[in-house]
Amino acid sequence: MNYIKRKLETKILKFLKTPEIIAIIGPRQSGKTTLLQKIISTQKKACSISFEDREILQLFENNIKEFIDIYVKNKKYLFIDEFQYAKKGGKNLKFIFDTEKIKIIISGSSAPDITIKAIKYLVGRVLILELFPFDFEEFLLAQADENYLEKYKDYKKNLFNKKISISPILHKKFLSYYENYLIFGGYPRVVLEKNKETKKEILKNIYSTYFLREVRDMLGLIEDYKLEKLIKALCLQIGNLINYEELSTLSGYSFLTVKKYLNFLEKSYILNLTKPFFANKRNEIIKNNKIFLLDSGLRNAIVNDFRDLDSRSDKGALLENGLAEQFIKNNLFFNFWRDKKKNEIDFIVDYGNGKKIAIESKSHLKQSTKKIPSYFAKNYPDVEFFYSYENLKSGINSFSYPIYLF
Repeated sequence: MNYIKRKLETKILKFLKTPEIIAIIGPRQSGKTTLLQKIISTQKKACSISFEDREILQLFENNIKEFIDIYVKNKKYLFIDEFQYAKKGGKNLKFIFDTEKIKIIISGSSAPDITIKAIKYLVGRVLILELFPFDFEEFLLAQADENYLEKYKDYKKNLFNKKISISPILHKKFLSYYENYLIFGGYPRVVLEKNKETKKEILKNIYSTYFLREVRDMLGLIEDYKLEKLIKALCLQIGNLINYEELSTLSGYSFLTVKKYLNFLEKSYILNLTKPFFANKRNEIIKNNKIFLLDSGLRNAIVNDFRDLDSRSDKGALLENGLAEQFIKNNLFFNFWRDKKKNEIDFIVDYGNGKKIAIESKSHLKQSTKKIPSYFAKNYPDVEFFYSYENLKSGINSFSYPIYLF
């Protein structure tokens, strides 16, 4: 299987020169082990182990000095995969960090476990990096001709400079890639698999084997049928304000349990709870969150719907979720905006250095749609506004860009 270079690789290589421990966390099957093995292959005096090996794990937890003699002495780098299995992880890592001259890189799939067992001991000693399934640029690297990828990078670079001109033929090509991305998602194994039926089976296996079972075990649940109902109900609410009463009724969980589990599912890299953007508490929504899934392919597997976009009633929701995925995978902070008259803007995205943009997602957009919604512009004149579209008649305008560019 071909190795697809991840954006995070460059950042990790830069931090190899710093003393801090590097912790790479993120959802299972997002490519952490593959990425680590690639980096290990370029380094001398590197030791790579996994805490899935029970003997190594027991040695680490019960005899840290012997562990150091075997795996640390005379090494420059120590890579530990599946670190979340170590109950004494953070404490023992701190001991190694404080006593040995070695660069340590750990990876783990469970954000709550990594945080509880390691990070609290490593304040000031650890850099936390997140690896998600492929974003659309990485997807193109795996799927598209190199010329398409370079054009895509050029468009992204000039996104806010009003210098983009995409031909109808090129737009159609990018759109076909993006629709495939929205249907099957960005998990590396799924992207690199050519057969559609096999893609579906891989996604269903990721959900049942990794997510559902792992979340059930972490929560200490004997049965998972209520949890399945809750997750499926969440998938059907993407892009909408959370309706706790409806979620409680559909799942059979109490209101407080639903809130608790939503928080846990967010930390476990299944969903994102997007908060509202506001400046006027009297006129704007300030409490309700929206739901987005971190991978649309996983979402489609959960609801068992892999139809093409034009065949679906949830097309608009999937397009909106696709934007949210891109922001999450590129570490961009974002909100939504809604006032009490139910006027709404899908995304307010913070690009840093004081630059915020507003994005309204549309499936179809007319060339004549050039006006910024007055109800938003009046309150936020300094926030640049854009329409994001799937299909636009008569070309592009200065207020609109294809949905795959954001």
